[in-house]
Amino acid sequence: MARILVVEDEPAIAELISLNLRHDGHEVKIAGTSERAAELVREALPDLVLLDWMLPGEPGIALARRWRSESRTRYLPIIMLTARSQERDLVQGLDAGADDYLAKPFSTTELMARMRAVLRRRVPEVLDVPLEAGRLRLDPATRRVHHGEQEVNLGATEFRLLRYLMSHPERVHSRLQLLDKVWGEHVFIEERTVDVHIKRLRGALSGAGCSELIETVRGSGYRLARPMHASV
Repeated sequence: MARILVVEDEPAIAELISLNLRHDGHEVKIAGTSERAAELVREALPDLVLLDWMLPGEPGIALARRWRSESRTRYLPIIMLTARSQERDLVQGLDAGADDYLAKPFSTTELMARMRAVLRRRVPEVLDVPLEAGRLRLDPATRRVHHGEQEVNLGATEFRLLRYLMSHPERVHSRLQLLDKVWGEHVFIEERTVDVHIKRLRGALSGAGCSELIETVRGSGYRLARPMHASV
């Protein structure tokens, strides 16, 4: 389902968390230091980071602040894991940019529930939940797209592109961001490839009369616009 980075310096805890995540169908990578975590994130953006506060060298909270200050990782979902459970620690963790804060010891059930909540809110495209934009509906489970009663036939790349745009309506995405999220990080293809697939996506949507949903933001990228009419 989701690509999770576990940043934890205690191997037993990291392995226990990873085992449960993999059992739930997630792809997991482990880092024992902030330096290694930063290296893995540079290589490929995960969908979610489980970040321990107390790490050797740079603490996790400093790493969270650094990620929030950089454009590529600004929206990276982070759940802070820590033995520090005082209210001031919670406030400090959230102020550093964590989306949620989980005090040790915690149960696997609670961790999974917190993860699902953050993923639904921040990275809905990794979950198999139907998406809607006005009369346009995309079902990841069946890989079908409909506009009203009319089915829209899309290629695999156009489907992923539309799914990502529908998961983040009205947010402007640069070509580089779309390459990272739709094609995968560090793919060696031209950014203009995005334009080609946007054109194909619009062409497919034009047959259903809704190509205007995909907007070009001059000098910035593309976004899914708010539908002019409500669903019927």
